[in-house]
Amino acid sequence: MNKEDKESTAQKKTPEQGSAAVNATKQWLDEIIIGLNFCPFAKKEFVNNSIRYHQSTLEQVKPALEELLEQCQYLQKHDDIETTLIIYSDGFRGFDRYLDLVDYANDLLIDSGFEGIFQLATMHPEYCFADDDFDAASNFTNRSPYPMLHIIREASMAKVLALYKEPEKIPENNIALAEQKGSAFFQNVLSRIHQKHQPK
Repeated sequence: MNKEDKESTAQKKTPEQGSAAVNATKQWLDEIIIGLNFCPFAKKEFVNNSIRYHQSTLEQVKPALEELLEQCQYLQKHDDIETTLIIYSDGFRGFDRYLDLVDYANDLLIDSGFEGIFQLATMHPEYCFADDDFDAASNFTNRSPYPMLHIIREASMAKVLALYKEPEKIPENNIALAEQKGSAFFQNVLSRIHQKHQPK
């Protein structure tokens, strides 16, 4: 085994894969994102174990951006990994601060030559759409146990969207389902997930 192979193996078997934040995220994916079909493409990657879960303990924007760049480079080199979730277990708890990170992160993708290769999806415990009340059920389509950035391969997304009937209706269908379920439903699920996966 050469040095690069050893590094690759180490990356895939890091202790973070079994951390409280990662386990909470996996349960949220299973129950909410896949269980309610908020993302019709998530189940395949979840079942195939082709999602990389990277727990970040960073709390400042600049090192977080450096880490994002490293994760994009890692994903680019590993075709067996379809997508990466960077999970911020300690930082960016405030939604406004998280949005600042998102703005810088999108600029970084462009400046680093990753525009058209990767795009970012955003999830946060306090996610709130611009025109919605904070407690509106629609916000829970993007509310997660921890702040996170989801790195998506644009080519892969284009392929699955081409096969999906009326993909432009996915967001509005998700919002309709969320409103049907109600805010209390999602609050209870997220609370249960947090209680089950309290950091030790």
